Amino acid sequence: MDINELIHNCKKGNRQAQAELYQKYSGILFGMCLKYSRNRTEAEDNLHDSFMTIFNKIDQYKFNGSFEGWIKRITVNTVLQKYRKEQYLDVVSENVGEEVEVDTEQTDISLSTLLGYIQELPNKYRLTFNLYVLDGYSHKEISEMLGTSTGTSKSNLARAKMILREKIEKENINIA
Repeated sequence: MDINELIHNCKKGNRQAQAELYQKYSGILFGMCLKYSRNRTEAEDNLHDSFMTIFNKIDQYKFNGSFEGWIKRITVNTVLQKYRKEQYLDVVSENVGEEVEVDTEQTDISLSTLLGYIQELPNKYRLTFNLYVLDGYSHKEISEMLGTSTGTSKSNLARAKMILREKIEKENINIA
């Protein structure tokens, strides 16, 4: 069954089509959920919530643009909405002066270790870091998505990079 037929069948409430759609996209969306979640269990919950939203809103998909892009956007928004409701996104008034760059070229850190460090970041830093660095959103877009100012977005990103740099440097010291 091609993707358009699959979507049409999902719009009709066909459970088999929904299961097939889940099979096709759950891996990609779970990876996204892992980026934004504190741990695997929370990522699984976020994936489940995202698919519930996708199936509830699939009638709104008008076959304009990429379906994968549409479901990724729903996933990000579903996760962010959860954090906004739980008030994990407190406004910070830190003033971090300079951008902190993490030089990953000179480290022997594994991707799973780096993902673990990102997941350990406080929510406001983790979400901002992922949206900006990994998903390419601007500070203006992030501030709108998280309900903060662009200054807070920039501050949260700088702080996230600083924390990650400290963890990576500590890891390198322990390896050497």
